[in-house]
Amino acid sequence: MSTERLLAAFLDLVRIDSPSGREAALARHCIGELTALGFTARTDATAALTGSDTGNVIADLPGAAPGAPTILLSAHLDCVQPCEGVVPEVRDGSVFSRGETVLGADDKAGIAAIVEGVRRVIEDGAPRGNLRVVLTVGEEVGLKGAKVLDPAVAGDVDLCLVLDADGDPGGIVVGAPTHDTFVATFHGLAAHAGVAPEQGRSALVMAARAIAAMPSGRLDDRTTANVGSIEGGSATNVVPARVTLTGECRSLDPARVDEVSSAMEQAMREAARAGGGTVDVRWTREYHAFSTDPEGPELALVSAACADVGLEPRLRTSGGGSDGNVFAAAGAPTLVLSCGMRALHSTDEHISVVDLESLAALVRAVIVRAGVRDR
Repeated sequence: MSTERLLAAFLDLVRIDSPSGREAALARHCIGELTALGFTARTDATAALTGSDTGNVIADLPGAAPGAPTILLSAHLDCVQPCEGVVPEVRDGSVFSRGETVLGADDKAGIAAIVEGVRRVIEDGAPRGNLRVVLTVGEEVGLKGAKVLDPAVAGDVDLCLVLDADGDPGGIVVGAPTHDTFVATFHGLAAHAGVAPEQGRSALVMAARAIAAMPSGRLDDRTTANVGSIEGGSATNVVPARVTLTGECRSLDPARVDEVSSAMEQAMREAARAGGGTVDVRWTREYHAFSTDPEGPELALVSAACADVGLEPRLRTSGGGSDGNVFAAAGAPTLVLSCGMRALHSTDEHISVVDLESLAALVRAVIVRAGVRDR
């Protein structure tokens, strides 16, 4: 049965170690699976840029007709730690790890569903267009693989599906935020805290005042801000001369991100000035927001495919980013699909076999619908 084959393939995937930066073994395995299906598969030359031991996997399978639409199916190869030596167990219809590691359903459920969905289309002889599979490295540590991918890989496709969201299959992420991060270093003046504290300028006090003055938390229904870490100082008897803060802001509204980041930086600069010191602030745009036209043909196609396999399409926006943000910025009409994985990034991570089957069935249905539409 195809469900049994899908489950066996998923179990094989989670047993292959693939922490961020060491995805080569899994990449080789996936290239073998895709090549057996008729894809031309390779890794790109981005390993030196990402620090991984492999490049991204890129595989293409031409459609039958010239000018057929191209669907990009994507998932990521890496998993968060602890993810080495996974021992999967099937209990009460769901797959768990034995408990010492994450399971790795994030995102090996996506990989398994892509391979099985394509396999079923080929076996059935169903109509299809051009298929492109992209499996990225380093997604869990800053979308590293997607960010250095040749933009042309995603820029010439008709639909991009990223299989990498939590929630029941049928969930469709139609928007995700712009995300900015900062590293700020406050510079004060060291002095003996017991002998001459008045001669010092505490960088820690500056940072604390900045944190208190910054916008933080959920600012509105589309925007959040956070200070994530503070580091500095050397001893209780030394006025700290140097402190580093890290933080972020993100919003579904790109203009709002600019507004909040400016407010956060202003709070830091004012706190440094009031404390007699200075601050260096460095901002990084981690990724740009994307949104999908709710009336567009891409969403209509995927929603219809959900109905084909008995899933209710549920549209939502996300406060987190994914490779989908990067693909959308390259020009690809992008949707991120819920995969059924639960308790992500924990040793209780799991996925039901029913959800895994629904996801693979959905991949097949999307490919077939796109192929039929082209005829």
